[in-house]
Amino acid sequence: MTEIIKQPNSRMCFICGLENPVGLRLKIYQTEPGVIETTYTAPEHFQGYPGVLHGGIVATILDEISGRAHMGDPSAPRFMFTGKLEVKYRKNVPTGKLLKIIGKGGKSKGKMAEGWAGIYDESGTLLAEANSLLIDVPQEVLDTANLEDLGWKVYPD
Repeated sequence: MTEIIKQPNSRMCFICGLENPVGLRLKIYQTEPGVIETTYTAPEHFQGYPGVLHGGIVATILDEISGRAHMGDPSAPRFMFTGKLEVKYRKNVPTGKLLKIIGKGGKSKGKMAEGWAGIYDESGTLLAEANSLLIDVPQEVLDTANLEDLGWKVYPD
């Protein structure tokens, strides 16, 4: 059986920042190499139309989760940014309902990789999905980043 590994959170990231007062505060878990999962219930204040999560928030979630699938080992994470994101909105993503979000790492070559993410409702219906082209954050940028200052670590549940 594959070990489930909790991925790090940060302090202020919109998706995973645990201290961001308007963020989503997602807790993300690697369920197998190259596959991550999380759950989320969107509040009404992120709606586009009544009861429907705004498409920009949907895209933001898919962007983060498709890239996180390549992050790998929390002790030596692969940080990437999105070069291209193609979102397919299949059905309305509801607010106030539990969503399951899955990310999968795709092909990786050199400094680039492909990712995929999907948002599912409680019955397992795919509501939205995205394919992404990801690019490694340049080493000179990583060399100047202080992960401790960002609060980047695995926080206990």
